[in-house]
Amino acid sequence: MLHGALKKAKLTLFRWLRHFKQYDALLEKAMHAQRNGDIKTYSMLTAKSEAFWKEIERLENPK
Repeated sequence: MLHGALKKAKLTLFRWLRHFKQYDALLEKAMHAQRNGDIKTYSMLTAKSEAFWKEIERLENPK
C-alpha cells in the first residue's frame, strides 16, 4: 500500500513540476511580448499562465 501511495506522490510531484515549468515559460514569453509592445500576445499568455497556476494550486490542495 505504501508503495502505491509513494508512486502516486511522485507522479503528482512530477506533474506539479511540469506545470510549474510551463507556467514559468509562459510568464517569460509574456514579459518579452510586453517589452516588445505586443499587448494582445501578452494578455493571451498571461491568461494561459493564470490557468496553469490554478492547476498548480489544484495539485497542491487536492480535495
